[in-house]
Amino acid sequence: MSSGPVGAVVDGWIVARRNLIKIKRVPDILVFVLISPIMFVLLFAFVFGGAIDPGGAVPYREFLIGGIFAQTVVFGATFTGAGLAEDMQKGIIDRFRSLPMSRSAVLTGRTTSDVAYNVLSLIIMGSTGLLIGWRIREGILKALLAFALLLLFAYAISWVMAYVGLLVPSPEVINNASFIVIFPLTFVSNAFVPTESFASGLRVFVEWNPVSAVTQASRELFGNVDPRGPAPDSWALQHPVIYTLAWVVLILLVFVPLSVRQFQKSSRR
Repeated sequence: MSSGPVGAVVDGWIVARRNLIKIKRVPDILVFVLISPIMFVLLFAFVFGGAIDPGGAVPYREFLIGGIFAQTVVFGATFTGAGLAEDMQKGIIDRFRSLPMSRSAVLTGRTTSDVAYNVLSLIIMGSTGLLIGWRIREGILKALLAFALLLLFAYAISWVMAYVGLLVPSPEVINNASFIVIFPLTFVSNAFVPTESFASGLRVFVEWNPVSAVTQASRELFGNVDPRGPAPDSWALQHPVIYTLAWVVLILLVFVPLSVRQFQKSSRR
């Protein structure tokens, strides 16, 4: 078995590479990764764009892209849970356990490889957004920071999905369960409509929703907010980068050890 941190990193990369090679052998995955972002961008831009006014000097198509980015990377994190559940169902995890490799490699390899799916999604969405009128107005450095923050948030959500995938080793159940949780979490946020459009009671949840924070942070870093508009009411949306990073740290601190522990439990069955 590989020993030490270096061995764990090497083993994790081998597992990640195996998951990436799977893209070539199962092209349906790549089609979903590429087509879904384009569909969401065009659907919201052309179907709902004329009916939703974000207010201020920012057109809806610029307001929209940050929310589409956030929604897509969060949904993309569900690949982790579904992939782990599928590997457990097919007995591939049992094969990994019989090999002289780090026990953490399966989880780190799975979560790391799924970052590649989100990178592809962001590239496709960004290109589509540029074609329909979205612009980066704060320079390339801040734009790269926005993309990095989105990927970091998605990576943290991947560990949540990894834990769920180990608890419920069925891809169908994972897909349904994640949809039930993630769908309202992304839509009850400022991803697609302004925070002010929500009723006062629901607005509190929207303002402190981590999806709202990563969306707001992306818009600010891309320069897709009205500089003359009123400042958000909540601390979370006034400091969205800090609030998003706090959620990332919290999620990783909770779900990395939970996932590793659950993996070890399932290994002893």
